[in-house]
Amino acid sequence: MSLGKVRIIGGEWRGRYIQVADLPGLRPTADRTRETLFNCLGQRLDGLACLDMFAGTGALGFEAISRGAKSVQMLELSPKAIETLKKNKDHLGRADGLGSIEILKVDATSYAAGLLEDVFDITFIDPPFADESLFFKALKLAVRITKRNQGAFIYIEHPKSINPEEILKESPEFGHLWSVQRTIRSGMAIGSLLAPKPL
Repeated sequence: MSLGKVRIIGGEWRGRYIQVADLPGLRPTADRTRETLFNCLGQRLDGLACLDMFAGTGALGFEAISRGAKSVQMLELSPKAIETLKKNKDHLGRADGLGSIEILKVDATSYAAGLLEDVFDITFIDPPFADESLFFKALKLAVRITKRNQGAFIYIEHPKSINPEEILKESPEFGHLWSVQRTIRSGMAIGSLLAPKPL
């Protein structure tokens, strides 16, 4: 990963680069972490609807579209990050058969709280590490708005101090229906991939 850029690992845009906004606390998901994550997700995401909460660089959302996702909603509050996301979307351009990207300048948890149940097949959560309350809020919302069928996932990238299993226990409505399927370690960050428990 070169300074100020992130490489898309697979799919239609494989090898293309997106710009990274110069913002405090902005951490693009590392190439190796994304490669491992999308190996777990099945390489192709054809026809799936994805939500990228706290989109930041958009690395996860753009990767999902590159691999065939039907749609990605990117939620971001920072004006500078939003500007860079839009520039990256324009830079990558349209390609036949690729899904839609919607970039929304919103508070991710407030927006997600207003969504219906079972809207997304995959939800990505990677909030700023400085505010640990965001991990709790976001995951409690994600277990409600993400579908609970085979092939649905929630990915949460978090510091070592956060335990997704404990958050699930504190999510009385849907938390008991999910479990951590895979843990991906990357420097100071940990990526936890959650899947619905078999019915």
